[in-house]
Amino acid sequence: MDSDDKINFIKNAFLKNNIQLSSQQCNQFLLYYELLVDWNTRVNLTAITEFEDVVFKHFIDSTALLTLKDVSRETINGQLIDVGTGAGFPGIPLKIVVPSLKMTLLDALSKRITFLQCVCNNLKLKDVKLVHMRAEDAASDPMFREKYDVCVARAVANMATLTEYCLPFIHKSGYFLAYKSGEIDEEVNEAKKCIKVMGGEIKQIEKFTLSGSDIARSMVMIRKVENTPKKYPRKAGTPGKHPIK
Repeated sequence: MDSDDKINFIKNAFLKNNIQLSSQQCNQFLLYYELLVDWNTRVNLTAITEFEDVVFKHFIDSTALLTLKDVSRETINGQLIDVGTGAGFPGIPLKIVVPSLKMTLLDALSKRITFLQCVCNNLKLKDVKLVHMRAEDAASDPMFREKYDVCVARAVANMATLTEYCLPFIHKSGYFLAYKSGEIDEEVNEAKKCIKVMGGEIKQIEKFTLSGSDIARSMVMIRKVENTPKKYPRKAGTPGKHPIK
Protein backbone atom coordinates (compact mmCIF):
# COMPACT_ATOMS: atom_id res chain seq x y z
CA MET A 1 0.00 0.00 0.00
CA ASP A 2 1.59 3.30 -1.10
CA SER A 3 1.17 6.64 0.69
CA ASP A 4 -1.86 7.71 -1.34
CA ASP A 5 -3.61 4.41 -0.61
CA LYS A 6 -2.83 4.80 3.08
CA ILE A 7 -4.20 8.34 3.10
CA ASN A 8 -7.42 7.13 1.47
CA PHE A 9 -7.67 4.26 3.93
CA ILE A 10 -7.32 6.65 6.89
CA LYS A 11 -9.89 9.05 5.44
CA ASN A 12 -12.45 6.31 4.75
CA ALA A 13 -11.91 4.57 8.09
CA PHE A 14 -12.71 7.80 9.94
CA LEU A 15 -15.71 8.48 7.69
CA LYS A 16 -17.14 5.09 8.68
CA ASN A 17 -16.98 6.37 12.24
CA ASN A 18 -18.63 9.70 11.34
CA ILE A 19 -15.47 11.80 11.52
CA GLN A 20 -14.43 13.81 8.46
CA LEU A 21 -10.72 14.56 8.21
CA SER A 22 -9.00 17.24 6.15
CA SER A 23 -6.05 16.37 3.92
CA GLN A 24 -3.75 17.85 6.54
CA GLN A 25 -5.22 15.67 9.28
CA CYS A 26 -4.90 12.54 7.12
CA ASN A 27 -1.26 13.38 6.50
CA GLN A 28 -0.69 13.95 10.21
CA PHE A 29 -2.08 10.50 11.02
CA LEU A 30 0.10 8.87 8.36
CA LEU A 31 3.21 10.62 9.69
CA TYR A 32 2.24 9.64 13.23
CA TYR A 33 2.02 6.01 12.10
CA GLU A 34 5.43 6.18 10.41
CA LEU A 35 7.05 7.69 13.50
CA LEU A 36 5.36 5.12 15.74
CA VAL A 37 6.67 2.17 13.74
CA ASP A 38 10.15 3.66 13.44
CA TRP A 39 10.53 4.47 17.13
CA ASN A 40 8.95 1.16 18.16
CA THR A 41 12.11 -0.62 16.99
CA ARG A 42 14.01 1.18 19.78
CA VAL A 43 11.38 2.01 22.40
CA ASN A 44 8.59 -0.30 23.55
CA LEU A 45 5.54 1.71 22.43
CA THR A 46 3.02 -0.77 21.05
CA ALA A 47 2.56 -4.42 20.11
CA ILE A 48 0.28 -3.30 17.27
CA THR A 49 2.27 -2.21 14.22
CA GLU A 50 0.36 -3.30 11.09
CA PHE A 51 -0.97 -0.21 9.34
CA GLU A 52 -4.67 -1.12 9.23
CA ASP A 53 -4.59 -2.39 12.82
CA VAL A 54 -3.01 0.85 14.04
CA VAL A 55 -5.66 2.90 12.24
CA PHE A 56 -8.56 1.02 13.83
CA LYS A 57 -7.15 -0.15 17.17
CA HIS A 58 -5.28 3.04 18.03
CA PHE A 59 -6.42 6.01 15.91
CA ILE A 60 -10.14 5.26 15.52
CA ASP A 61 -10.37 3.84 19.02
CA SER A 62 -8.76 6.96 20.52
CA THR A 63 -11.25 9.30 18.84
CA ALA A 64 -14.33 7.11 19.40
CA LEU A 65 -15.61 9.31 22.22
CA LEU A 66 -16.23 12.08 19.67
CA THR A 67 -18.88 9.92 17.99
CA LEU A 68 -20.88 9.05 21.12
CA LYS A 69 -24.34 10.60 21.27
CA ASP A 70 -23.91 12.44 24.59
CA VAL A 71 -20.28 13.52 24.09
CA SER A 72 -19.88 16.54 21.84
CA ARG A 73 -16.62 18.23 20.92
CA GLU A 74 -17.69 21.00 23.27
CA THR A 75 -17.74 18.46 26.14
CA ILE A 76 -14.03 17.76 25.78
CA ASN A 77 -12.98 21.24 24.69
CA GLY A 78 -10.63 23.21 26.92
CA GLN A 79 -7.86 21.86 29.12
CA LEU A 80 -7.50 18.10 28.70
CA ILE A 81 -5.02 15.70 30.34
CA ASP A 82 -4.23 12.19 29.07
CA VAL A 83 -3.00 10.13 32.03
CA GLY A 84 -0.63 7.27 31.21
CA THR A 85 -0.59 8.33 27.57
CA GLY A 86 2.10 5.83 26.50
CA ALA A 87 2.58 6.28 22.75
CA GLY A 88 0.10 9.16 22.78
CA PHE A 89 -3.23 7.35 22.91
CA PRO A 90 -5.85 8.74 23.08
CA GLY A 91 -4.37 12.23 23.40
CA ILE A 92 -2.56 12.71 20.09
CA PRO A 93 -5.41 11.44 17.85
CA LEU A 94 -7.86 13.65 19.77
CA LYS A 95 -5.55 16.62 19.29
CA ILE A 96 -5.26 15.94 15.55
CA VAL A 97 -9.06 15.78 15.14
CA VAL A 98 -9.79 18.68 17.53
CA PRO A 99 -6.80 21.06 17.12
CA SER A 100 -8.26 23.61 19.57
CA LEU A 101 -7.69 21.26 22.52
CA LYS A 102 -5.12 22.36 25.07
CA MET A 103 -3.52 19.02 25.76
CA THR A 104 -1.31 17.66 28.55
CA LEU A 105 0.25 14.25 27.96
CA LEU A 106 1.43 12.55 31.16
CA ASP A 107 3.62 9.46 31.32
CA ALA A 108 6.08 7.95 33.79
CA LEU A 109 8.59 6.78 31.15
CA SER A 110 10.99 9.41 29.82
CA LYS A 111 11.60 7.60 26.51
CA ARG A 112 7.91 7.84 25.68
CA ILE A 113 7.93 11.55 26.45
CA THR A 114 10.91 11.96 24.09
CA PHE A 115 8.96 10.11 21.39
CA LEU A 116 5.91 12.31 21.94
CA GLN A 117 8.04 15.44 21.65
CA CYS A 118 9.24 14.17 18.28
CA VAL A 119 5.64 13.53 17.21
CA CYS A 120 4.49 17.00 18.27
CA ASN A 121 7.40 18.63 16.46
CA ASN A 122 6.89 16.69 13.23
CA LEU A 123 3.10 17.04 13.22
CA LYS A 124 3.42 20.72 14.21
CA LEU A 125 1.00 20.32 17.10
CA LYS A 126 0.53 23.40 19.28
CA ASP A 127 -0.66 23.74 22.89
CA VAL A 128 0.63 20.32 23.93
CA LYS A 129 2.41 20.04 27.29
CA LEU A 130 4.49 16.91 27.94
CA VAL A 131 4.91 15.85 31.56
CA HIS A 132 7.26 13.11 32.77
CA MET A 133 5.77 12.11 36.14
CA ARG A 134 3.87 9.33 37.84
CA ALA A 135 0.14 10.03 37.97
CA GLU A 136 0.08 9.83 41.79
CA ASP A 137 2.80 12.48 42.07
CA ALA A 138 1.39 14.81 39.42
CA ALA A 139 -2.14 14.67 40.87
CA SER A 140 -0.77 15.90 44.22
CA ASP A 141 1.13 18.77 42.60
CA PRO A 142 -0.72 22.15 42.76
CA MET A 143 0.39 22.79 39.18
CA PHE A 144 -1.85 19.96 37.95
CA ARG A 145 -4.36 19.16 40.71
CA GLU A 146 -7.96 20.05 39.80
CA LYS A 147 -6.76 22.20 36.88
CA TYR A 148 -8.38 20.30 34.01
CA ASP A 149 -11.77 20.30 32.33
CA VAL A 150 -11.37 16.72 31.12
CA CYS A 151 -9.18 13.73 31.91
CA VAL A 152 -8.91 10.73 29.60
CA ALA A 153 -7.16 7.42 30.15
CA ARG A 154 -6.95 4.34 27.96
CA ALA A 155 -5.87 0.81 28.93
CA VAL A 156 -4.04 1.97 32.06
CA ALA A 157 -5.51 0.11 35.07
CA ASN A 158 -8.71 -1.28 36.61
CA MET A 159 -11.52 1.23 37.09
CA ALA A 160 -11.03 1.78 40.84
CA THR A 161 -7.29 2.39 40.51
CA LEU A 162 -7.82 4.55 37.44
CA THR A 163 -10.37 6.69 39.27
CA GLU A 164 -7.92 7.46 42.07
CA TYR A 165 -5.27 8.37 39.50
CA CYS A 166 -7.50 10.58 37.37
CA LEU A 167 -10.28 12.34 39.29
CA PRO A 168 -7.84 14.51 41.32
CA PHE A 169 -6.77 16.21 38.07
CA ILE A 170 -10.27 17.45 37.24
CA HIS A 171 -11.91 20.56 38.64
CA LYS A 172 -15.44 20.40 40.01
CA SER A 173 -17.95 19.99 37.14
CA GLY A 174 -15.27 18.50 34.86
CA TYR A 175 -15.30 15.02 33.31
CA PHE A 176 -13.25 11.86 33.44
CA LEU A 177 -13.60 9.60 30.39
CA ALA A 178 -12.22 6.07 30.78
CA TYR A 179 -11.64 3.97 27.67
CA LYS A 180 -12.38 0.32 28.40
CA SER A 181 -12.65 -2.92 26.42
CA GLY A 182 -15.89 -4.84 26.07
CA GLU A 183 -17.93 -5.66 29.16
CA ILE A 184 -17.31 -3.29 32.04
CA ASP A 185 -20.26 -3.74 34.45
CA GLU A 186 -18.48 -5.75 37.15
CA GLU A 187 -15.41 -3.52 37.08
CA VAL A 188 -17.55 -0.37 37.37
CA ASN A 189 -19.56 -1.84 40.26
CA GLU A 190 -16.33 -2.55 42.13
CA ALA A 191 -15.23 1.04 41.53
CA LYS A 192 -18.40 2.80 42.73
CA LYS A 193 -17.10 3.42 46.25
CA CYS A 194 -13.84 4.87 44.93
CA ILE A 195 -15.69 7.09 42.44
CA LYS A 196 -17.79 8.55 45.26
CA VAL A 197 -14.82 9.00 47.61
CA MET A 198 -12.90 10.86 44.89
CA GLY A 199 -15.83 13.24 44.35
CA GLY A 200 -17.29 11.75 41.19
CA GLU A 201 -20.54 10.30 39.95
CA ILE A 202 -21.14 8.08 36.95
CA LYS A 203 -22.97 10.03 34.28
CA GLN A 204 -23.16 7.33 31.63
CA ILE A 205 -21.59 4.18 30.24
CA GLU A 206 -21.57 3.78 26.47
CA LYS A 207 -21.01 0.33 24.94
CA PHE A 208 -20.32 0.21 21.23
CA THR A 209 -18.46 -1.48 18.38
CA LEU A 210 -16.05 0.49 16.25
CA SER A 211 -17.49 0.80 12.75
CA GLY A 212 -15.64 -1.26 10.17
CA SER A 213 -14.40 -3.67 12.83
CA ASP A 214 -15.55 -6.18 15.44
CA ILE A 215 -13.82 -4.28 18.26
CA ALA A 216 -16.11 -3.98 21.30
CA ARG A 217 -15.54 -0.94 23.51
CA SER A 218 -16.99 0.73 26.60
CA MET A 219 -16.65 4.39 27.54
CA VAL A 220 -17.22 5.30 31.19
CA MET A 221 -18.09 8.97 31.71
CA ILE A 222 -17.71 10.32 35.25
CA ARG A 223 -18.61 13.85 36.30
CA LYS A 224 -16.72 15.56 39.13
CA VAL A 225 -19.32 16.82 41.62
CA GLU A 226 -17.13 17.40 44.71
CA ASN A 227 -13.50 18.29 45.26
CA THR A 228 -11.24 15.28 45.88
CA PRO A 229 -10.10 14.97 49.53
CA LYS A 230 -6.51 16.17 49.90
CA LYS A 231 -5.23 12.80 51.09
CA TYR A 232 -5.86 11.32 47.63
CA PRO A 233 -4.26 10.02 45.54
CA ARG A 234 -2.29 7.88 47.97
CA LYS A 235 1.47 7.45 47.63
CA ALA A 236 2.93 5.97 44.45
CA GLY A 237 2.02 2.33 43.90
CA THR A 238 -0.72 2.13 46.54
CA PRO A 239 -3.77 2.73 44.27
CA GLY A 240 -2.68 -0.18 42.08
CA LYS A 241 -1.92 -2.60 44.90
CA HIS A 242 -4.83 -1.63 47.17
CA PRO A 243 -7.68 -0.07 45.17
CA ILE A 244 -10.55 1.44 47.17
CA LYS A 245 -13.53 -0.93 47.06
